[in-house]
Amino acid sequence: MTETTRGHRTQAERRAQTRTALLDATIDCLVELGYARTSVQEICGRAGVSKGAVQHHFSAKAELMAAAVEHLTNKLRGQLATSLAELPGGASGVSAAIDLLWEGYSGTLSTAVTELWVAARTDPELRAAIRPVDRALGRATLEHVTTVAGELPKERAETLFWLTVNLTRGLALDAELGGDPARRKQLLEEWKRIATRLYAGD
Repeated sequence: MTETTRGHRTQAERRAQTRTALLDATIDCLVELGYARTSVQEICGRAGVSKGAVQHHFSAKAELMAAAVEHLTNKLRGQLATSLAELPGGASGVSAAIDLLWEGYSGTLSTAVTELWVAARTDPELRAAIRPVDRALGRATLEHVTTVAGELPKERAETLFWLTVNLTRGLALDAELGGDPARRKQLLEEWKRIATRLYAGD
């Protein structure tokens, strides 16, 4: 291997590290400060890079925001895929699958995405940037869920999945707004009971 080859690889590694640092810092800012108070300058400060470095990776703030959510969802999607693969098939795995989806669609991901979707309502550029990321996460997760679902008809598996996703997103927003944790747990448990019966065709 030549010195040039090693140099190129080192440069690529540095670029990858800078990009990751920027994405992680963006998520931290969204969660801690909210979208309105998240500036490129603040992100750069947390990432330990110059403002000019951002322009080498992202052409606009909206692109950086979307890439940050994609970065986070890719990590969560990998964790979710591994966990779903370990679940038992059939109705016995429904309750655990819902718990996993709740875990994946709440927490840090929910906080960051909520910030961006609220901002995207009046920001067409941001909306255009994050919509494909959100759809890709849904499609990829659905593929894993339908695999776990086994012989369940595809249409029913998709219906149960999207009902679960929308319920967990609503519950995650309730958590962000300081809702009653006991009430959220009750609703989630009730949905698991209903979903298990629907899975079985009752």
